[in-house]
Order: sequence, then C-alpha cells, then structure tokens
Amino acid sequence: MESMIERYFGKALAQLAIQFLRFGTVGAAGFVVDTAVVYGLRGAIGIYGAGAAAYVVAASFTWLFNRLWAFRNASRGAAHRQWMMFLATQSAGFVVNRGVFAALVTWSDVCAAYPVLAIASGMAAGMFLNFAAARHYVFVGSPD
Repeated sequence: MESMIERYFGKALAQLAIQFLRFGTVGAAGFVVDTAVVYGLRGAIGIYGAGAAAYVVAASFTWLFNRLWAFRNASRGAAHRQWMMFLATQSAGFVVNRGVFAALVTWSDVCAAYPVLAIASGMAAGMFLNFAAARHYVFVGSPD
C-alpha cells in the first residue's frame, strides 16, 4: 500500500498520509474506549462527568498506541513526560471535542439519548488539530 501511495503523492506526502491513517486507526480504537467509558459511567456520575472521565481514559489509550505504532520512529523520551505532553497538547482538541459533545448532548435530544453520536462528532471535530499537535510537539522526529 505504501508504494502505491508514494507513486501518486511522492515519498514525503505518502509518509504523512500513512501516519495520518495510522493515527486515525488508533483514534477509531480510542473512540470505542471513549464510548464504552461514557456508557459505563453515565449512570453513576452523569453524562458530563462520564464524558470528562472517558476523555482521559481514551486519550491515555491513544497516546500509548500512537507511541507504539503511528509514531513508532519518534524520539523516545521518558514515557511519563511524553504522556503528559500528549495530554497537554491535546487540550485544544479536548476543548473542541468535548465542546461539540457537550453542545450536542445539551441541545439535541437524539444525542442525549444516543451519546455515541455526540462522541463521534466531537472526535471528528478535534481530529486534525490533535494530529498536528501530536506530530509537531509530542512525537517529534517521526518520519513515518
């Protein structure tokens, strides 16, 4: 698949596209984690608390798998520092992600009844910002 993408876009753009696809795949798995935590906790701590808790759990999950796969060739500093940097840089994405989530569960009866729709919308809204922050500030020096 890499060679086909390289043929059409050139090596540098192909590497970026593949990295973005990996990032998106990890994000899709994070979506499953996020959704499971929201559904698991919303009865105990409410929808907003469940959304906040789910973000931390899902962001930690995605940091680990981005470190291991999507940005596997990045510099390997101390894991706890990289994790904290990931959470810090993803805060802008968090604002966008959970802002959309909160707005939808507040103003849409459908999203309040089916929070998965609000979760997906929030994740899509924050995805590009999160990728850029991860690539340029957290997983530095990662050509693929």
